Amino acid sequence: MFRFSIAALQLIELFTSSLVHLLFGLYIFSSAVAGDLSLALNDLFFKSNVEPSIRDEQFIGSPAADNDLPPIVLVHGIFGFGKGRLGGLSYFAGAEKKDEKVLVPDLGSLTSIYDRARELFYYLKGGQVDYGEEHSKACGHSQFGRTYEQGHYPIWDEDHPIHFVGHSAGAQVIRVLQQMLADKAFRGHENTSESWVLSVTSLSGAFNGTTRAYLDGMQQDDGKSMKSKSGIWGLIDCLVGNSGPFASGDWILPDLTIQGAIRLNSRLNTFPSTYYFSYATKRTKKFMGFTVPSNVQGVHPLLFIRVLQMSQWKHPPDVPPPFKGYRDEDWWDNDGALNTISMTHPRIPVEHPSRFVVEDSECQPLQTGIWYYKIVEGDHILFIVNRERAGVQFDVIYDSIFERCRKHAFRKVPTMPDHANSGN
Repeated sequence: MFRFSIAALQLIELFTSSLVHLLFGLYIFSSAVAGDLSLALNDLFFKSNVEPSIRDEQFIGSPAADNDLPPIVLVHGIFGFGKGRLGGLSYFAGAEKKDEKVLVPDLGSLTSIYDRARELFYYLKGGQVDYGEEHSKACGHSQFGRTYEQGHYPIWDEDHPIHFVGHSAGAQVIRVLQQMLADKAFRGHENTSESWVLSVTSLSGAFNGTTRAYLDGMQQDDGKSMKSKSGIWGLIDCLVGNSGPFASGDWILPDLTIQGAIRLNSRLNTFPSTYYFSYATKRTKKFMGFTVPSNVQGVHPLLFIRVLQMSQWKHPPDVPPPFKGYRDEDWWDNDGALNTISMTHPRIPVEHPSRFVVEDSECQPLQTGIWYYKIVEGDHILFIVNRERAGVQFDVIYDSIFERCRKHAFRKVPTMPDHANSGN
């Protein structure tokens, strides 16, 4: 079988990512995309794969930097990027500046949920990314990836857990990583457990897949293979043929189908020692019996057509539904990328414990092992990249997330810097 290297996959990611970035709005990325493409190609061909220390990013696991506050890790979604990838551009629109201990890793753009979870582990603990021998052989790519000479939080363990915040596919990356920790899936790290994850917060999380994946070229019958020569994905098909990660399904789009989500969720647990919270976004409303975009001005111009298409999506009648009990109308509310029903909490193939809340005060004190979720009026990219477009909602959401992490989700009473010597 043709061995498709991670480096080659990254090269395809670079070119495809630039095209999709343009589709998501030149005004957001503009010259930064071209600059990132140039720098990344230079790194790919002329530098080693050992990651140098990033001077402006704090390695917060060192004894000198350690305190009682666990770090908050922001995990990007599909075609996203971490700190430093696009110069000064922030995927989370500067939300990372709201707290003194925040990390923003740079993971794969097209790589699978599984591979991203592996990358995230080594980004935090340090060492060379190991995708696993069996997995790599089955999927036709290299077993090893980037090397982190120093982990960004090397003391990470059960006594030093982490808060995770994931956008879109990043939420599933966190869940897969937590399951890997519970399964002790990292060679040389036999002491891992699910308790290494203190809390999980999802922003428009891809828990149960999306009907948009079928609009983007995935087959409805299996949720794994591509329709022949469909748009950008057809270009990828031409480039890689019938072997390597794309042929094996070890890339992001199959994970975003409903069937792909079921395959992932069948192995993922909601753990009793972890806090869970999710924000599901929605840009649709009911009008004369139809589901339509709720506000033309409130939807990013390049997402409006997708909101409309997804609000009218019907599963082909000649193809078996993705799961028992599936109904098209349940999946019509959406944010232009994901269906709202998919973002609240893990639902298929088994529904996990959940509670719908309107105000944060309704879920205080927080309980572990339950997915608290809110419905937010907004499209899929409202809370990333362009802070001005989100307006007041941006600060409301992120302030709530960071406050929840610092004041309501902990296993021991945290030492807050501004209250350390209050004298109470």
